[in-house]
Amino acid sequence: MASSGEEPRSGSPGRAGTGTELSPAADTAQLDTAEDFEVLEEEEEEEEEEEDLSELPPLEDVGRVPAAPREDAQPSEQGGGEAAEDPQEWLDVLGSGLLKKKTLVPGQGVDTHPCKGQDVTIRLKATLEDGSVVEENPALTFTLGDCDVLQALDLCVQLLEMGETALIVSDAKYCYGAQGRSPDIPPNAALTLEVELLAARDAPDLELLSGKEKIELANRKRERGNFFYQQADYVLAINSYDIALKIIGSSSKVDFSPDEEAELLDVKVKCLNNLAASQLKLDHYEAALKSCNLVLEHQPGNIKALFRKGKVLAQQGEYREAIPILKAALKLEPSNKTIHAELSKLVKKHADQKNVETEMYRKMLGNPSAAGTPGKCSDKLPWSIPWKWLFGATAIALGGVALSVVIAARN
Repeated sequence: MASSGEEPRSGSPGRAGTGTELSPAADTAQLDTAEDFEVLEEEEEEEEEEEDLSELPPLEDVGRVPAAPREDAQPSEQGGGEAAEDPQEWLDVLGSGLLKKKTLVPGQGVDTHPCKGQDVTIRLKATLEDGSVVEENPALTFTLGDCDVLQALDLCVQLLEMGETALIVSDAKYCYGAQGRSPDIPPNAALTLEVELLAARDAPDLELLSGKEKIELANRKRERGNFFYQQADYVLAINSYDIALKIIGSSSKVDFSPDEEAELLDVKVKCLNNLAASQLKLDHYEAALKSCNLVLEHQPGNIKALFRKGKVLAQQGEYREAIPILKAALKLEPSNKTIHAELSKLVKKHADQKNVETEMYRKMLGNPSAAGTPGKCSDKLPWSIPWKWLFGATAIALGGVALSVVIAARN
């Protein structure tokens, strides 16, 4: 991916189809409310207003069959050319009607299909249903199969032959979903994508990447994970963070400077923190706990990791373990209202849990009295039965010994 050049900023043509990230916020602003605490870390120099994620539906809830392009809707009225082609030439990629592909210009043969893991370069033109052009990129490069771009592209480009030009009609579910992309792509917008496959080559050898190249590549995967997180697609977010972590953890034949090593560690910590946040959203508590612990191995005072670890333990009912962890986070950030609220909630839950356990033990021991005066042993007390069993077992054992002695004497 290093060969693809500098990654364009949000809203620029170079982000065509790559899924522009929603506006990030500074790290310090992310701890103000419970939901903001879950929002992902971004570079501090970007100070745009943060989006509210509290009501985002998962992408699977967004489903709307797109209308066919206008030029294909009335084939009998067209004078000829590509727009008059038989609608049956459309390939229903997923069998649901939500993602369709049609060849406009044939390619060089089926043996020229790109493979997953290769870096591909395409020419892209994206339009809305009304014909408005929202993206044009003469040379968009991405790793096929890594979810670096819109799902519609990732699924369909692997079906193209080298040199083929195709028309792709996609439901919003495989594009920008319920969020859209401000200001040009509205929510739940279907897109028509004209794509030409220009090149496909093997991805660069991770062992030969320079420190700067490895940092840039890992950051691109992390930012893609952030996009999916903002879209509430936590499964794909986890996939992108995992890819970034594999890049960071790969062996290298190139020496890195101390600054590059420090920056790689910083990217790794961000990925692990965001990975834990995504896993927590999916109730994958053991995986989230592991991710938090990996962060704390590198940065024992990382507030986000401490907070999320406390939340994971609380979700598992481990209030006794969660409370001191949240206290440690609060000690590092005494004014944090989110940690205060979470800690107060856990202290109350822990007290209620202890009251329930105390009452349960009283009933088990047959001592409902709060005075704590031990009662007399009787047949009605739970512990009297085991003593009877013990005495009976002892008597049987002694009887067995006596019988053995008598038999031995007779012999």
